Amino acid sequence: MLRVFKNLKGDKAIWGVVALLALFSFLPVYSASTNLVYVNGDGTTLGHLVKHAVLLFLGFGIIYAVHRIPTHYFKGLSIIAMPIVILLLIYTLTVETRIGGVTANRWIKIPLVGVNFQTSTLAAVVLMIWIARYLTKIKDVKITFKESILPLWLPVALVVLLILPENFSTAAIISFMALVLCFLGGYPLKYLFAMVATGIVFAGMFLFVLFKAPEVLPQRAGTWKSRIETFIHPEQADKDDLHQLTLAQIAVAEGGIVGKGAGKSVMKNLLSQSTSDFIFAIIIEEYGLLGGGALLFFYLLLLFRILVVAHSSKTVFSKLLVIGVGLPIVFQAFINMAVVVQLFPVTGQPLPLISMGGTSIWMTCMAIGIVLSASNKKENLEEQSQGIEDTNPLEVLSGQL
Repeated sequence: MLRVFKNLKGDKAIWGVVALLALFSFLPVYSASTNLVYVNGDGTTLGHLVKHAVLLFLGFGIIYAVHRIPTHYFKGLSIIAMPIVILLLIYTLTVETRIGGVTANRWIKIPLVGVNFQTSTLAAVVLMIWIARYLTKIKDVKITFKESILPLWLPVALVVLLILPENFSTAAIISFMALVLCFLGGYPLKYLFAMVATGIVFAGMFLFVLFKAPEVLPQRAGTWKSRIETFIHPEQADKDDLHQLTLAQIAVAEGGIVGKGAGKSVMKNLLSQSTSDFIFAIIIEEYGLLGGGALLFFYLLLLFRILVVAHSSKTVFSKLLVIGVGLPIVFQAFINMAVVVQLFPVTGQPLPLISMGGTSIWMTCMAIGIVLSASNKKENLEEQSQGIEDTNPLEVLSGQL
């Protein structure tokens, strides 16, 4: 065990923050799992706690394994993984799975072990690596939009369109992060502005169809419409649509400044997604504004260290890679928190490293492992000495602006 700790590389602050978040997650998960046991009749609270512990243990195994991989190896791995991910996404749309009372084509069951795997989370990480690799490749080349369609935008479009029918929020986050990464990577601004303008037009058309003829859209279009209407006009929304948000707001209000104490939440027995989508509401009810603020602080600290790692990385690929896989972790956390306090429509995004679940934890750990790989100063110096890359992306960005 001591040998394992000695072999930990990379940013120690990130290791510390991730470990603290993981350790803290046991308290709200154990408390909120009573909903699964006494309302849904699913297992025991100890059983859910053990399951969460096993998932986190495997997650930290993923972090350890991935952070030992030299950063530039991810370029080649993305080339291998991208076609596999697209095939998995296509297959996922043909498989209907029911998890936590939700039936959708989002998961596939891993043979032998019987674990459900959400392919969109893997696709998001692989796509960010793919984009970082491509932007690094063209950093000194004047590129046209036509030349970038096949190697860049086709994979982005395929991933987003294959995820969109069953998971709108994840598709939206991936699209946003792809544009942010391209902007930071020096992709021509005129093309990005044109794509954003086109996207706004299509979004307007989509919303028009969603509210006027939702039956022509995918099956989950009704859910999207209901969530948007509930967020914009809560006073006119159906009581069933408001139920979860109302319970979350009650939990937040009951928490006050210091909360009711660990395990003393009442709303956990009523919130159907108290262990995942709305676990932040349970945290505030039990630990109050101080507990919620402390959790927010650690996510902000994680964001700060991710930006520090990106800034201190010696290669363009490492910088873009850290931004591409690191920012979505914190971005997802902010969205989850914003939903609970009704600053954002319900999205179904879990709280990274806190919510109970398998795929989310594992893919978050994979992304953290990649960030830690890039933060290994010794490796960065070796890459730079080998002449892999020597251009600062800040210079590229300043040239664009």
